Amino acid sequence: MEKVIIASVRKSAGKTSAIVGITAAAKKKIAYAKPFGERMLYRKKRLWDYDSSLISALFGLKEDPVDMSIGFDHSKLRYMYDEEGTRKKLMESIGSLADDREVLFIEGGRDLTYGISVHLDTLSLAKYTGGKLFIVVSGDDDSILDDLLFLQRHVNLGGVDLKGVIINKVQNLEEFQSTHLPAIRQMGIPVMGVIPYQSELTHFTISYLSERLFAKVLCAEGGLNRVVKNILIGAWSANVFLQNPLFKKENKLVITGGDRTDMILASLESDTSGIILTNNILPPSSIISKASERNIPLLMVFSDTYQTAKQIESLEPLLTKDDGEKVEMLKALFQKHVNVKEILGK
Repeated sequence: MEKVIIASVRKSAGKTSAIVGITAAAKKKIAYAKPFGERMLYRKKRLWDYDSSLISALFGLKEDPVDMSIGFDHSKLRYMYDEEGTRKKLMESIGSLADDREVLFIEGGRDLTYGISVHLDTLSLAKYTGGKLFIVVSGDDDSILDDLLFLQRHVNLGGVDLKGVIINKVQNLEEFQSTHLPAIRQMGIPVMGVIPYQSELTHFTISYLSERLFAKVLCAEGGLNRVVKNILIGAWSANVFLQNPLFKKENKLVITGGDRTDMILASLESDTSGIILTNNILPPSSIISKASERNIPLLMVFSDTYQTAKQIESLEPLLTKDDGEKVEMLKALFQKHVNVKEILGK
């Protein structure tokens, strides 16, 4: 079984998306591990990692997501294991996987240093398992070059099998390939692929927002899979609200108080994906009925409009198990732009 470690220099580079894209493109039987969990989910009185749960759901893995992580908390892990204990625990987990798996993906922490004090940083994982390391870098062109040069000059890769890098979310693919890619190749770091930025991968669904905001869905559950492309805050007068250029945009999310019936009604008559009603104010039943007829979900939250907008602004557009279109997009991107066969050694 091939062991492939996917890591990044900085957080939110696209590690999990890379694993999804590679797996979907290659159609291999995979196993997955996230030794140091970081995006905690609490379900049925148990903790597991969001990414573990996602990969399990997307690819029908038999293993319990709980068992895909050794732990989540630095202090607990320092108390439970020394370095040798951590290595043994990791190798026991890998050894228990079924023999029919072709590839084991091991996802590193949020950046290269995360988990080093508990022996679960990316380079330690690579040394323990002997897996092939691939690093995902993303950001603007200068950040990508900075990360790769830092990796080449200052990161001690002794005992680690660095096979290459995947350059992700590139804004201008053609310009990057002609201007920067030759210089990167001269660094001696193999480039497995350069993936263009896709705005569609950054869009939320109403369902995702509902879960992350702990919102109460008042109606139109059938519209929860609607995509949000624009966000409009309804905190002004109705005239200002209607004159905002974003009001005419497609697939918008409107955030406003439950007592702002004028704005809610105007939103229901336009291309609106969903409406978040703030301050825990329930609108009149006639408005709920109209939203239900138009299949536009109304979500009610306790926070005020400003706090709700800030919460949404800070959300990371994570994949969900229901994001079939995004998975297909990742599959196509990796088939076209990434040397998947070389990553998997096939």
